[in-house]
Parts: sequence; structure tokens; C-alpha cells
Amino acid sequence: MFVSKGKELIEVCNKKNITIWEYTLGEEIEKSGLSREKVIEKMRQNLNVMISSSSYAQENNVKSVSGLIGGDALKLKKYAQSGNTLTGEFMVSAMARAISSSEVNAAMGKIVACPTAGSCGILPAAILSAGEKLNKSEDELVQALFTAAGVGIIIAKNATMAGAEGGCQAECGSAAAMASAAVVEMMGGTVEQALDAAAIVIKNILGLVCDPVAGLVEVPCAKRNIAGTVSALTTADLAICGVKSKIPFDEVVWAMYKVGKQLPSELKETALGGIAITPTGLRLKKEIFK
Repeated sequence: MFVSKGKELIEVCNKKNITIWEYTLGEEIEKSGLSREKVIEKMRQNLNVMISSSSYAQENNVKSVSGLIGGDALKLKKYAQSGNTLTGEFMVSAMARAISSSEVNAAMGKIVACPTAGSCGILPAAILSAGEKLNKSEDELVQALFTAAGVGIIIAKNATMAGAEGGCQAECGSAAAMASAAVVEMMGGTVEQALDAAAIVIKNILGLVCDPVAGLVEVPCAKRNIAGTVSALTTADLAICGVKSKIPFDEVVWAMYKVGKQLPSELKETALGGIAITPTGLRLKKEIFK
């Protein structure tokens, strides 16, 4: 059975001298009864969908069904190539990947909900961008997805990943934490460093509400995928250089769950609070459902 706590994950990985991805893969093989090759191939299929969704809207002028979002991935790609960015081509390209998946999702395209459709751009953008920067192979990208999955399992066991239950901190927060931990392992970091990164990411997004305009997973969801990607990548650097989370991962996940429970229903995917009820938000809703 998969461990329930980050502390236990550190202990078992250190005892066996294995990484998070190796532990997660082993547990999935045992649970599913499938061969190692089959489990890896199933994850490779996820990777292929991620590659497609994170690139499609950079090459095509994708518009959501509602018309609320679309075309921003194209803008970001061109900007990344302009040589005039403040944060550099790497970061802006990662941002483009993130919003591409969100735009594809809003246009009823195929994405991987990782862990949710509303946060589907974060993990692909972080993993693929880091992999490109670090010259990682496809197999190593697949391994990174197992790392992310392992961290996600622990979050799911102790908290929630649903915006309707825990706010956007539970969706984009969990996705960014999973992504940051995976990038840390891609960079050669330890299990402890991976969970430090995940903890820091969640702390930085703690309390973020879920307030979709018109009840659609578009505004502000798409741009929050960009923010989550940037957070995941920058926090991976924090962890690798030795910055630790003063509050342990398990306690941070517990805090996220408690905060989610304390949020009023208006701030948990109901579109009854936050920016969803601003004058502009309400006007857009009226225009969409006229």
C-alpha cells in the first residue's frame, strides 16, 4: 500500500536508496498487477497528450467555446522568441506551454487532468520546460511524471484536490507542488528536497479561492496555470540550492485541507464570490448565457 505521509515516503526511499519515481512505479506495478513495461507505457501515453496540449495552442489560434479565453499561448510564444522578455525565453516559453493546455481544455480538446482539468497546464509546462533545459530523455520525462504522481497521491490521501471542496489552492496548488517536486528530482535533488519544494509551493498559494467567471474553467483559471508553473520552477531552484521549508510537507498539506474547509461555499467553485461577482465578471456571464 502506498505510504500515507511525506515523512514515510522519505523514510522508505532513503532506506531502499530509491527515488520517489522509483517507489511510485513499484507501488503501481504491485497494485495494478501490470508489468513494469505496461505501467511505464501507460504513463508515456499521458506524456504524449501533455506534449500535444501544451504545444497545440502555441501553433493554432485556439478559442474557448465561450469565447472568454484563447490566443494567449500564441502571443506568449512570439514574445518568448522576441528576445525582449524580462524573465527570459525559458520562463516565458514555460508560461506559453501552461496556458496552451488551458486553452485546449476550454476548447474541448484533449488534456490530462493532472490532478484536475482546471490545473492541467502546470505539470506539463514545468516538466517539459525543465526537461528541455536539462536535456532529459523521454524516459526521464516519464519518470518525472511518476514523481509527481507519488506526491499527488499523498496530497489526495490527506487533503483534497477539488476546487469545489478546497478552493483553487487544492487544484493549482497541488499541481504546482507535484510539478516542483518532480523538477527537483529531475535536477538530481533528494526526496527531502522534493518535498521541501512541494511544501513551499503550497504555502505560497495557501488560501487561494476558486472563483470561476460564469462558472467556467477559463477565467481566472488559465492564468493561474501560468502562475503555478512559474512557482513550481522557481521553487525547484530554491530547494536545490538548499532552502528548506520550515514547516514540514505533511503539516503544510494538513493546513491546506483545514483552510479549504474554512473557506465559504461562495469561494469554492460556485461562482458566487471573488472575481466571479465583479461587475465585469457578471457582465461576461450575462453575455455568455444570453
